[in-house]
Amino acid sequence: MRPATPRLASALLLSSLAFSCGAAPTGTGPAVLLLTGGKVHTPGGIAEAMAVDAGGVILAVGSAREVSALKTGSTRVVELAGASVLPGFHDVHVHPVFGGILEKQCKIAQGAALEAIQARVKECVAKAAPGEWITGGQWDASAIGRIPDRAMLDAVAPRNPVWLRDTSGHSTWANSKALEAAGISRKTPDPEGGIIERDARGEPTGIQRETANGLIKAHVPPPSAEHTQAALEWALQNMLSYGITSFTEASVGFSAGLTREAGVWRTVADQGKLKQRARLCLTWAPGNAEAESVIAGRNAYTRERLSPDCVKIFLDGVPTDSHTAAMLDDYAGTVEGRNDEAARKGMLLVPQPQLDQAVTRFDSMGLTVKFHAAGDAAVRAGLHAVGAARKANGFSTLAHDVGHCTFVAKEDLAMARRVGAAFEISPYLWDPSPINDDITKAVGEQRIRRVWPAREMIDAGALVVPGSDWAVVPSVNPWIAVETLVTRENPGGSARSFGKEQAITVEEAIRLFTENAARHEGSEDMLGRIEPGMLADLVVVDQDPYAVAANRLAQTKVLKTIINGEIVFERTAP
Repeated sequence: MRPATPRLASALLLSSLAFSCGAAPTGTGPAVLLLTGGKVHTPGGIAEAMAVDAGGVILAVGSAREVSALKTGSTRVVELAGASVLPGFHDVHVHPVFGGILEKQCKIAQGAALEAIQARVKECVAKAAPGEWITGGQWDASAIGRIPDRAMLDAVAPRNPVWLRDTSGHSTWANSKALEAAGISRKTPDPEGGIIERDARGEPTGIQRETANGLIKAHVPPPSAEHTQAALEWALQNMLSYGITSFTEASVGFSAGLTREAGVWRTVADQGKLKQRARLCLTWAPGNAEAESVIAGRNAYTRERLSPDCVKIFLDGVPTDSHTAAMLDDYAGTVEGRNDEAARKGMLLVPQPQLDQAVTRFDSMGLTVKFHAAGDAAVRAGLHAVGAARKANGFSTLAHDVGHCTFVAKEDLAMARRVGAAFEISPYLWDPSPINDDITKAVGEQRIRRVWPAREMIDAGALVVPGSDWAVVPSVNPWIAVETLVTRENPGGSARSFGKEQAITVEEAIRLFTENAARHEGSEDMLGRIEPGMLADLVVVDQDPYAVAANRLAQTKVLKTIINGEIVFERTAP
């Protein structure tokens, strides 16, 4: 994604202003924004102040005395009072529409026990009309103590259809009314790429996996365009409060349908409510006519800060109690009532020849491909498809990325660099947490030591970028991710850890969110570093992340978020 700006020519003309910390600026300005009295983190070290021009281009970085030479009577001066200034953060895998919609649904705290879930559903039913759908989430089998069933929901919602997503978003839990509304019975076959869980008598238990979720989703009234837009606007503001200046919506269509969501994104951009630079990944699956239509007409949605130039392909599920992530070796445990190949090794949702052909086609169209690939077999399939595209089309600046990468075979680490692909990791790794407990139980203690192998990826020379996967995770706050990438413990520190051998440094963690992510988006010439001539996408934080203890990183508070020189978020005093 190359964020459009009318000031590229100005950025080039201002290249003469590039000077080391302490040298006097040679440009003339004037500055419309001046930040002074803090720690401005640049590739060359820490400066005291910086100036930005009317087009959002960084004019100068240096001492307060030097930079103040660019000040005029109309310059806005921000006194930093010792705060730190960093490049804006990029989240390359996030679901803003889903996050906003979930806030208005029957939201359940992750890790809730069965009694708490039932109490929450009962509250939601009491507020709903008779027969109205109750939707929301999120639930975790490990927190419940077992894989739940429809009777547990029937007990508190006998007359309203209830349909709840689990934390991963790849499994859903329905009551009897919801199954009835969807026409799911013991005679309903499993759809291709999906599983309807059944009891010993063959009756549906109320748990659906992967594409089987669509059997119920088709009967749930989708959010209106107005509701979807309100949800998106709330999510965008929430993300600004955490210093996220660029992001990738990883799965357009997940919550309200592809055409509707794409239209809402366009409307929000046209109304000037999209401050961040956003890339849209349009969800595609073989035979999906709507996806092909939206992809073909994608340029109708393109705006200055909106780039629908990415295609999302789901290659597998998740390595939790569902056993749907595609693994090279068998899962450690079993799935009650199932003895199929999917229970042993998961599910690869797109056959390799078909995947190679699709990625080669999208690559030739200039579209970046983002894979959902949690299991090591799915990661290998995604890398192989990128290699097929390179062989057919040659190398380009498109950095196709393999998303999540919960498990990666050691022998596949070097392949990413070889084929010009990126590893996109979900670095919200705190433990203990219910979803991580589910993963540990599914794959075993030995394989969990290499979960999200960030250290090995970086050492292999791969381009590694971060994606929160919010609202699958509870918070979009990237500082939680920075800390847990460094400690692999609970925020604040904990006796337990998760993949401790894969820990990286603070410098490396922040680089994932800034320089690496900008490079992945194709905007490394404009974003990701604080230097004269670069665009002023910045975040002001209350502490120096390079100077505090690692277990305090998650406590970092964003004071200001700046995009193209415009202050788009300011934290007010409590």
